[in-house]
Amino acid sequence: MARRSPYPDLEVERPEGCTGAKEGCYVISVAAEMLQVHPQTLRHYERLGLVTPERTNGNIRRYSARDIARLRRIQQLMEDLGVNLAGVEVILNMHDSLEQLRQDYERQLQEQRDTYEAELRRLRATLERVQREREL
Repeated sequence: MARRSPYPDLEVERPEGCTGAKEGCYVISVAAEMLQVHPQTLRHYERLGLVTPERTNGNIRRYSARDIARLRRIQQLMEDLGVNLAGVEVILNMHDSLEQLRQDYERQLQEQRDTYEAELRRLRATLERVQREREL
């Protein structure tokens, strides 16, 4: 089931050849320009562990669409809500934990659905077999 982003205003256009949300698409200069920050700001956020861009074999940072959305969320928290970097870290960690819990819940729910449907098919097959035996 497709899930809409809770942050539609943070959606990012991906360049040609960039297919996945996790795939590194933007070098640091492009990411910094998109976010209207200095590249050093992005390096600082990485040192703090707020964002972890992919690295190429040549150790060049490649920011994904997901990284850009996360960085925009950081900007929004700091600029619009006045949250400091320590608060941003706490909020993002809580958000990440909640997202992991949601994914785990959805996976468990799907497993339960699959189990339920398999049991329902088994019971229907048993019922059909019993009904056929009665007719004989």
